Order: sequence, then structure tokens, then C-alpha cells
Amino acid sequence: MAAPALQHAALITAASTALYAVAITAAAVTAVAARTADRRRDAREVLKVLVRRSAR
Repeated sequence: MAAPALQHAALITAASTALYAVAITAAAVTAVAARTADRRRDAREVLKVLVRRSAR
């Protein structure tokens, strides 16, 4: 049986991943559906930050 600390770590990781997915989805929907160009532009900037890839 796994140690309780490992179970909690797995739960925290899963919750963090779900929260990140919700943030990405909300920013993407806003980038497409916002009423003003400024809000769409801001949402695209947020997406750039959230989905930033490391330089290789």
C-alpha cells in the first residue's frame, strides 16, 4: 500500500493539472469570444504565458 504522503502528492498533482486545464480553457474561450479587441488581445497574451515552452 502506498504511503499517505504519496497519495496526497498524487491528489495535489491531479488537482493542479485540472486547475491548469481550466485556466487554459477559460483563456482560450475568452481569446475567441470576448466582445472587445482589447480583451481578446489580453486573453491571447495570457495564453502565451500559460502555454510558454522552454527554449531548447
